[in-house]
Amino acid sequence: MAQKTASISAQLIRDAVNITDLDDWGPCPEATGQQMDTRGRYLWTDENGTDSGIWECTAGPSRWVLETNEFVHVLSGSMTITPDGGEPEFVGPGDTIFIPRGWSGDWDLHETLRKLYVIF
Repeated sequence: MAQKTASISAQLIRDAVNITDLDDWGPCPEATGQQMDTRGRYLWTDENGTDSGIWECTAGPSRWVLETNEFVHVLSGSMTITPDGGEPEFVGPGDTIFIPRGWSGDWDLHETLRKLYVIF
């Protein structure tokens, strides 16, 4: 009996920190101060609201209440994340975080931030 070889298609983004052709995703709806502009590129999406890709946002304060889990790897820029009732945490390039469904708190982007993310 001959063995079958599975062929798996994959999406690839090379050098995500330096990509310049991101799509305009409009103002960040979570912004609590000045307008924060977002850009990005989807790597993968599905009909259940799960997606992954590159997200970039200009500086400013924002308020988040997560209805999903989010995995984040920061490529450039920095922010301070403060969970409700918790201590602020600085997050910068090279940092990887997991934020669970139900998390709520504030993100203060100190400069334009670019991250790889998976929302599930």
